[in-house]
Amino acid sequence: MSDQVTAWIAEYWATGLFVVAVIALCGFMIGAASLLGGKSHGRSKSLPFESGIVGAGSARQRFSVKFYLVAMLFVIFDIEAVYLFGWAVSVREVGWTGFAGAAVFILILLAGLVYDARVGALDWAPRKRGREDAPRARELAAVPGAERHAR
Repeated sequence: MSDQVTAWIAEYWATGLFVVAVIALCGFMIGAASLLGGKSHGRSKSLPFESGIVGAGSARQRFSVKFYLVAMLFVIFDIEAVYLFGWAVSVREVGWTGFAGAAVFILILLAGLVYDARVGALDWAPRKRGREDAPRARELAAVPGAERHAR
């Protein structure tokens, strides 16, 4: 039992010393900053986000759902990039089987991207009147006063 403990200590003493040194260095830096750092008090210092400017209004603003949608799309396609990087690094070892798996993976994500484009998840600007609205617009333009009653 003592031989196992001795072997474990001999193998991991450098890692333990590193962890202790990191904790000691972090503690020293935090302590030195609190002792040596300047302390100023003011109206803007007690706010959650300190930028030197006193805030006006509430921070509770509503954001468009499109921002969250773009964030989710970013995460999905960022994870795709991570997987494809791993595949690219090992492309010689995995051969055609790995290529087929990566191709299926890309096709599934490409189908998701096409779906997102079709439902308008990637459209940020308001849609212009398209061809489907053109006959109705011509009809309303031909009848005077029709715009008021069309709604």
